[in-house]
Amino acid sequence: MSARQVGRSIVLQSLYEWDFYNKEGDLSEFIERDLKDFAPELDEADFVRNLSKGIVSKVLEIDEVIKKAAPEWPLNQIAMVDRNILRIGLYELLFADREEVPPRVAINEAIELAKAYGGLNSGKFINGVLGTVYREIGEPDKGEPTKKEQEEDSKPEDSKKESE
Repeated sequence: MSARQVGRSIVLQSLYEWDFYNKEGDLSEFIERDLKDFAPELDEADFVRNLSKGIVSKVLEIDEVIKKAAPEWPLNQIAMVDRNILRIGLYELLFADREEVPPRVAINEAIELAKAYGGLNSGKFINGVLGTVYREIGEPDKGEPTKKEQEEDSKPEDSKKESE
């Protein structure tokens, strides 16, 4: 698991606890404790802190996006794990630096969190909501080559011919 995946897991754990206590308490205290307990050697601790601060600063906007993208699911009826995975994914999709976290990466990372920590249908639910929002914002990285396509393009011509 990459350092950022571990970091997102820490953010999820802390958001879950914060949400469980009705967003009372200091999320940064939960983050610091969870970093110390679960990832004391994590190289991406600043990523975790920045991600959690960003989510808290935009949580009302993010929750409105969830309500619009999943109107058949009142926010308080979405499983707490799924709700917080959506918060992470939507923050990265809508507000994070796209150079740092491209939209498709934000979606894929959220789906991976859902598969690891959510229920049987969490991955599909998260994919559906984030996919809806991605399409609504105009699929910002749709025309960009995938990492695999970029690697293929950077191969010397002789290597390309051999792989075809």
